[in-house]
Amino acid sequence: MKIDTHCHLSKKEYANLDEIIKHMENDIIVCSGASMEDNESTLELVSKYSNIYGTIGFHPDEIYNVDESSFAYLEDNISNKKIVGIGEIGLDYYHDGDKIKQQDLFIKQLELARKYNMPVVIHSRDAASDTYDILKKYSDLKIIMHCYSYSLEMAYKFVELGCKLGIGGVLTFKNGKKLVEVVENIDIENLVLETDSPYLTPEPYRGMQNEPYNITLVAKKIAELKGISVEKVYEVTTKNACEIYGIKL
Repeated sequence: MKIDTHCHLSKKEYANLDEIIKHMENDIIVCSGASMEDNESTLELVSKYSNIYGTIGFHPDEIYNVDESSFAYLEDNISNKKIVGIGEIGLDYYHDGDKIKQQDLFIKQLELARKYNMPVVIHSRDAASDTYDILKKYSDLKIIMHCYSYSLEMAYKFVELGCKLGIGGVLTFKNGKKLVEVVENIDIENLVLETDSPYLTPEPYRGMQNEPYNITLVAKKIAELKGISVEKVYEVTTKNACEIYGIKL
């Protein structure tokens, strides 16, 4: 069994959503919320499909769309048995924005995760130091660094905190050498598979719409880099994901 630990599925993105999900009917998909619309879609999917679980939360880009009712919404829905974490949450400094507001939103959601003992799925872009400094105070939480994109040096630091690194299609890109170095050097016990569908489609389908089944291409690349079987990659990364999300197979 394999698990796509992070993707975004909705009818808005996929005209053939049922077909896309059927490709993974014997496996597990974890949909991740990033906005109120995303969260609502995730809750609909987890109620409809037995093999779909979800995380709900607010991406740093949502700082101007979140209020107290947004947090009430999260609290009202994290008791759902198919909701297995809070995310994706974090920091994104790629565009000019209010870093303080981002940090406040991030910390409030981390506090909520701590209150309910929930894992967190972290989005971090051009914000390695601030993300790390904040997460150091929450190392009691189970953490996935979604779409890990930083250096090997930072990977060691996040792993030391107990984080799992989400590895996706970028690993297969020609310009993905930094991530290749991370995967070559970080023990597979610290990795999980993800697609971030519909984004970041692996080679040889880069530029096309991504889907959860494409974690097969990510797993194949990890197996190649580590000199192990694809089956071993599935075995270990599935165990890692289940331990983080509390999914019982």
